[in-house]
Amino acid sequence: MRTLRSMVGLLVLLLTFGLVSVPVASGVAVQAVAADVHLFYYPWYGSPSVNGSYRHWQQGGRTPPNDIGANFYPVLGAYDSADTAMIDQHMRWVQRSGAGTIVTSWWGQGSYEDNVVPALLAAAARHGIKVAWHLEPYSGRTADSTVADINYINSRYGGSPAFYRDAAHGNRGAFYVFESLRITDWTAIKQVKPTSIVLAQTTDRSKVAHFGGMYTYDGIAGATARGWKNASDFCKANGLVWAPSVAPGYIDDRAVPGNTTPTLNRDNGATYDKEWSNALNPATGGAPTWVSVASFNEWHEGSTIEPARSNPPAGQGYLTFQGAYGQTGTAAETAYLDRTRYWVRQFTDGNLPPTNPDPAAELQGFRV
Repeated sequence: MRTLRSMVGLLVLLLTFGLVSVPVASGVAVQAVAADVHLFYYPWYGSPSVNGSYRHWQQGGRTPPNDIGANFYPVLGAYDSADTAMIDQHMRWVQRSGAGTIVTSWWGQGSYEDNVVPALLAAAARHGIKVAWHLEPYSGRTADSTVADINYINSRYGGSPAFYRDAAHGNRGAFYVFESLRITDWTAIKQVKPTSIVLAQTTDRSKVAHFGGMYTYDGIAGATARGWKNASDFCKANGLVWAPSVAPGYIDDRAVPGNTTPTLNRDNGATYDKEWSNALNPATGGAPTWVSVASFNEWHEGSTIEPARSNPPAGQGYLTFQGAYGQTGTAAETAYLDRTRYWVRQFTDGNLPPTNPDPAAELQGFRV
């Protein structure tokens, strides 16, 4: 018995420090990832081959596949969020980033995004990734409907091994509420507190009654981190989760022509580094419980860490990741994934294994 315990202990130690990987039933090797780093994920894209028509890519009056509503162009092209092979590629990239949780954009029961969830959970489970929830401001959303949504999600999807639960906070799921300030009375969410951590999008301490924490999402605000330290201190003093959001940049000119939203330049990665530094610096970001990244693939807002093509379709004025962290060519396409892994290691005190994947092998069959 003592020998068995020693062997189990050794295995746990090896797993913890990433010295071995665990193959799952599908043969996918699960790498060590950090469940407390959350990537906002958007499953709202459609294409003719899967959905029957394009969805979201035509935002801003664009005509996909070469002309899309984004200032960067995905390595995967104008993909479909329900394409299972594409979802698997996304999960491999999430693994590469070192983040362990995606926060999927969710627009109500029976919505397009809701219908993608089963395939998303299945792929996440195959790759050791967890799934949390970004409750969006669909038409008619109320505090009561939010409670019903959380109960629906917990009941319908809570049995998945990929369903995110925070062991440090009562093994509860995580629900980010985008634009929570649209609703003034959130008393109803007290009903789901035993099962769920519900986060308000704000740093205003007067706007979080009944919530389980705060997050920011706003990548532009992340460059200054105004109010972050006070929000962090408040959360710490009141047993709440503090999950500041960091972003590599922001630009939505092609998706929202004529907009007045300021552009936040990536500056070859300096912006992303600054926001991560703001989040982790005790003087600016306090002590985050989780760090949320906005975003993995919100292409309309130019905030993605998902690989962007180094040679996008010509004549459209697309930007690229060329020069990010000194990378050029196809190596630049994954620069923000790899930099995320660097920052995840800082947040987790280095308890992640190094990675050296082959980008060409990863993308075999996907380049269009």
